[in-house]
Amino acid sequence: MRRYIFFGVAVILASLLLQPFLSLSNAENNSAGGTPEIEDLNRQILEKKKKVEQLEASIDQAKKDIASARLKKVSFQNQLSILQNRSKQVELDIEATQEKIDTFQLEIEAYQLEIEEKEQDMVRQKNILAELIRTLHYENGKSYVEILAAYENFSDFYSRLQYLQTVQGDLGKSAKMLRLAKLDIEEKKNLTAERQKSYQELKVQLDEKKQDLSEQTFVKEDLLKQSKASEKTYQTLLENLRSQYQQIEGEIGRIESEVRKRLSAQQKLERVEADIAGGKFSWPTQSRYITARFHDPDYPFRNIFEHNAIDVRASQGSPVKAAGSGYVGRAKRCDSARCYSYVMLIHGDGLSTVYGHLSSIAVQEDQFVTRGDVIGYSGGTPGSVGAGPFVTGPHVHFEVRKNGIPVDPLLHLVNDY
Repeated sequence: MRRYIFFGVAVILASLLLQPFLSLSNAENNSAGGTPEIEDLNRQILEKKKKVEQLEASIDQAKKDIASARLKKVSFQNQLSILQNRSKQVELDIEATQEKIDTFQLEIEAYQLEIEEKEQDMVRQKNILAELIRTLHYENGKSYVEILAAYENFSDFYSRLQYLQTVQGDLGKSAKMLRLAKLDIEEKKNLTAERQKSYQELKVQLDEKKQDLSEQTFVKEDLLKQSKASEKTYQTLLENLRSQYQQIEGEIGRIESEVRKRLSAQQKLERVEADIAGGKFSWPTQSRYITARFHDPDYPFRNIFEHNAIDVRASQGSPVKAAGSGYVGRAKRCDSARCYSYVMLIHGDGLSTVYGHLSSIAVQEDQFVTRGDVIGYSGGTPGSVGAGPFVTGPHVHFEVRKNGIPVDPLLHLVNDY
């Protein structure tokens, strides 16, 4: 009777021992496996990913429509079509970003449920392992003579020894599976942390894209307001804006050339040579979000001029710092919104930097500044003093020039964005 009880207990323990890991194994092999809650989350995640794919296809089509419109002659209707498609593209981008955020949130929930489920299985498994270990310890405490005396024949004794060896083997396998389960939980925790980080990053991007949409909307409404939906008025507006741009560009180029000649004659040019030689510029703002790149095809005023800088979003009144040590060649202050306020610094190696749309300026012409010094404060809010005519929202227009010619600032900035 005793041996039948032992076999019964051992069979039950063995079945309980393997059950959690069989469940875990099935879950690993079945992509839709797990609890009903996890299955539902996986279904929602799949639907979200399909939605993102559809939105990205729509975004690509909007880009093609914009590229096609650019090939046509510059006109009011054509420019309006470009702006409408850009707004559509940003709207789709916002929707796609929100879907990605929702997907990450669902994945985080699914991982957390899987972790909880496996942790519960591990607790049960540990209890079962403890009971098996106690049973084996109890049997190992007996001598073979004591065990043999409990059986009527040697065959039953031998069968029991073999069964104990099998249980010991299963114990080793189960311990290994327990270790693997722990590793799997750690992996799920790491994936959860990664998804949470991506989730937070996308939330920041979403806020920026909403601001992008606001600026695109402003450009479209401003175009309608100033042109009065008239082709003739629009063409006159373009000519006036081009004239203003050429005046600003000519002023910057002329002043830089004059300042370099004066510094060279006064033997002061050497003072700006040391800081930048062989190095790169620092970012002029705390922000790293670029709203328009160098020669950006999507620049809202590209129908007037080629964008020769990067625009970095910065809230109105944010500190603007010198990207490198240099000499203040120009500090143009304004008292109206149509006037373009900027600071130009002269650096060594034929380089200069320009910081545009400043709401206020903190330096004077004919002074030297050190890298990181505050030279002014950001502006660019339409209608604010110093913003100038080419603005859609608060930002810093940052130029880098080499021997007087604008070059891509990203090639000269430290790569920490």
